[in-house]
Amino acid sequence: MIRPKEPLDTYLLRVLQLLLTEQSVSRTALQMGQSQPAISNALRRLREITGDQILLRGKSGMVPTARGTELLHYANEALQAIERIANPPEDFDPQHSEREFHVAAPDYLDTLFLPTIIEKLRAQAPHVKLYVHAISHDSNYAALLEEGQLDVVIGNWLEPPPQLYRSRLFDDEVVCMLGGHHPLAQKGISMKHFLELPHLAPTPYVSHRSNFIDGCLAEQGLRRRVQMAVPYFGLVPYVLMRTDMVFTTGRQFAQHYAKHLPIVVLDAPIAFPPMRFYQLWHRRTHKAPDAIWLRRCITEVATTLLGGHKSATGT
Repeated sequence: MIRPKEPLDTYLLRVLQLLLTEQSVSRTALQMGQSQPAISNALRRLREITGDQILLRGKSGMVPTARGTELLHYANEALQAIERIANPPEDFDPQHSEREFHVAAPDYLDTLFLPTIIEKLRAQAPHVKLYVHAISHDSNYAALLEEGQLDVVIGNWLEPPPQLYRSRLFDDEVVCMLGGHHPLAQKGISMKHFLELPHLAPTPYVSHRSNFIDGCLAEQGLRRRVQMAVPYFGLVPYVLMRTDMVFTTGRQFAQHYAKHLPIVVLDAPIAFPPMRFYQLWHRRTHKAPDAIWLRRCITEVATTLLGGHKSATGT
């Protein structure tokens, strides 16, 4: 009958590490504050557990076996893991970190917000990596946050998912964008115009789910006529410049293009609530110093650049 092997505990791991590092029972006993017989007994138990001599007597003292040299590497890793489990995480050091962050956001934010976040990270954490991922109607971002494939999701929702932590970043007024040639560009848009005009919409939102604009309209018993859709927000101004369509969006996005292109920004004829942007994260990273640092950077950009809000909910 094969005798079951004794389990390794933290004490035996530390004895193993010191024996293989010091290559001496007496020096190991001194460092551990143990008697030599106690360390010799621990070595005997380690030999039984591993099935290897671990240390052998040589001409100039004890030397590790080939297996012993391999076990030192494992013992170091195991003790480091135990240390990380038993102690709180160290403060995050952005200047020297090589952490890889993953953020999901709509390309609506590409023009100003995301580039400023990247600029901030490059200045404060020159060695970190940042990957920005697109989100669409079929993105299961809650699962990706839970699995650790995403650290933060940024977007606007009528009702943010209640199971995720969130903080409010900024509000954006809803306006309408038209090409400068549009017959209504100088007259303004009435509610009748708004409901009858052909609308351009972003493709990710043309699905069974309502986006922010259509959700607000539905609450008022209204429905617009979405005529065409494009997959990227960056295409929007160029489509408007060549068509008679209208695009309903946030003022920040619209005014950015109106400064550089023949685009006109008009007040929306319907009382939309502000587009409220949040950052969302999972409880698995709620107290992680590196993730806290990233979220703080995003919040600071929103506050200084877009007049964001410092209030947070779901925490």
